[in-house]
Amino acid sequence: MKMSPGKLWGLRRLADAGGFWKMVAIDQRTPMLAPIAKARGLAEAPYEDVAKVKSILAKHLAPKASAMLIDPNYAYAATIGNIPPSVGVIHSLEHHVVEDTPGGKKSRMIPDWSPAKIRRIGGDAVKVLVWHRHDASPEARAHQLAFVEACGRACKEADLVHLLEILIYPLPGEATPMTPAQRTERAIAAVEDYLDPRFNVDIYKLEPPIPLSNVPDPEGPEAKGVQAIYDRLAKRLNRPWVLLSAGAGPQDFERQLVYGYRSGASGYLCGRAIWANAFSKFPDFSEIDRLVAKDSVPYVERLNALTEKLATPWHKHPGWGGSPSLAIDGPDFAKAYPER
Repeated sequence: MKMSPGKLWGLRRLADAGGFWKMVAIDQRTPMLAPIAKARGLAEAPYEDVAKVKSILAKHLAPKASAMLIDPNYAYAATIGNIPPSVGVIHSLEHHVVEDTPGGKKSRMIPDWSPAKIRRIGGDAVKVLVWHRHDASPEARAHQLAFVEACGRACKEADLVHLLEILIYPLPGEATPMTPAQRTERAIAAVEDYLDPRFNVDIYKLEPPIPLSNVPDPEGPEAKGVQAIYDRLAKRLNRPWVLLSAGAGPQDFERQLVYGYRSGASGYLCGRAIWANAFSKFPDFSEIDRLVAKDSVPYVERLNALTEKLATPWHKHPGWGGSPSLAIDGPDFAKAYPER
């Protein structure tokens, strides 16, 4: 497959030398802002608190990652100095404030932020999180599809990797939690809505298609049925993909990864399974620092070893039709590569 220079380089920058994506997320806003505000007894989390937590996480975890996922308003200035230049940087594009309507959620970009700006500061990729239900109202579903299409078009214009994260959610009035069967069907239907080339997706960041807790042992009697669900999710993907934790515990996420890797996933992009326990000690920054070093770093090392053992290098995903190569070459490269 022929690829644009920026996207090909970005995909390589996010991976290690073997082509595996070992990516740590610290771009979380709502999962950090709400607990910090509650702990401080304030309506809003102080910037200094959020930035300090993210700085601690980056200091310990970035050296173990092939790439870090950060946000512009709370993480960039606080963490970029702790991210080694050999580590790729992914920037979140979606606003953490989502419009809830009777027909479903509607997303938008972070105000005053864009793939063009991300390119200017040397970003390697853009992450777009979309809350999606295939069976949302026609208006809500159309809004989300248009949102992702606009993001993908802007990434293409900036020649940046478009990493799409797709999360399902309960529609207004639905019973929670979802049954296992509902979770599987809704997760797969949501992904299938974004397979069209018009979205310009380069990497899919997907949540487990099975319940997040009490994950069956990949070597146990229930493994065959779980693997069949993962295989069903993966078989139509035309681009490589990684798994997210969705707030699952460390052991459960590790088991989810085994199933994902057996289905062809190329790595992980995970946050809370790695550092949630340490973060729970806020506002004791010394204890957060101690636990990230003691528990989170070894856990990432364990995930990395599992990834190298079982995952599929990104460039070997069948969606590429063979190893990807430059779409532009030869003596007229300067002329052939467009301004945008």
